[in-house]
Order: sequence, then structure tokens, then C-alpha cells
Amino acid sequence: MKIMLDAGHGPETPGKRTPDGKMREFEFNQAVVQLMKEELQQSGVIVILSHLGTSDVPLNERTALANKLGVDAFISIHANAFGSSFNDVSGIETFTYTKPSNYSKILAQNIQDSLYSTTKRNNRGVKQGNFAVLRDTKMPAVLVECGFMTNKAEAALLQSAPYRSLCSKAIAHAILNWKQKS
Repeated sequence: MKIMLDAGHGPETPGKRTPDGKMREFEFNQAVVQLMKEELQQSGVIVILSHLGTSDVPLNERTALANKLGVDAFISIHANAFGSSFNDVSGIETFTYTKPSNYSKILAQNIQDSLYSTTKRNNRGVKQGNFAVLRDTKMPAVLVECGFMTNKAEAALLQSAPYRSLCSKAIAHAILNWKQKS
């Protein structure tokens, strides 16, 4: 099995940070992707990163690479936000494209269930979105939101190594479980 992991936004994407500026979203995304990569490779999965994090890579280049390499799934990791100041919106959610394949639906549900049972955060469910990384990929693709940077409690979790590890293990476990069902 060959998986492409995408660390969401690049390191310089404007506005993608906690309201207090203590964490850029990319820091969380990159940390989780690196941990997932190790976890999946230990189980024999070939892992390809959509970008190395040294610069912002356009979304069309990420999806073109995934399509060219013929990966089995595309997983984009994110930290969510609601507005630009701290508020009470919280939880995890997983997105598929607006017209998802059955494989994408199963993968998204596996990830959402695994993240919820592992993190015990508010379960916002599996949703659909017209995001480029979901729309422009030819394989099952999901976008995972692991918590809100605009929620003080979740922002603290997103900055912590134990929470990053929990998220990476939960998502990797779900991918491996999906692989067995496919």
C-alpha cells in the first residue's frame, strides 16, 4: 500500500495560527504527519509526503504528484479554526469530497471513529467539502481536522506532544484498518 500524507498548509500560509500566535497550524500538521509516517512505515506501508515543509507548495502540485504516483489514498492533516479569536467551537471532523467514492467514505469514517475514540474530543462527524485536495485527487482522499486552534483548550492540546502522538496513532490505525477492509 502506498499513501500520500499532506501536512495541510505550508509554513508561511497567512492566518493559519492560534489567535495568540503561539503556534502555526503547519507546526501541528507537520508533527502529526512525521509521526504517522513512522507508524505506517513500521507496518510496511509506503509513505510519500506531499511536501517537505520548507516552502508552501501549491495544492495543484500536491494533487498532481499523488495522481502521477498512483497512491492508494491521500490524507491531509489540519488543525481547524473558527474566526480569528478564541471561542468555544471545538471538536474533530473528517472531510470527503462532495461526491465521495465508497472507499473515501469508509476511510473517512474509520479515521473519524478512531480519532474520536482516542482523543475523546467533540465528535463533529464526517462531512463533505469541495476542497482541492479532495476534488482533484483520483484516489480515496480525506481531510482531517484534529481540533480548533481558536479554542483555548484545544489549542493547548494541538501544541502538546502527547496529543500529536494520539492523533497520529489514531489516524494511522484507521488507515491500516481501512487497508484490511479494502
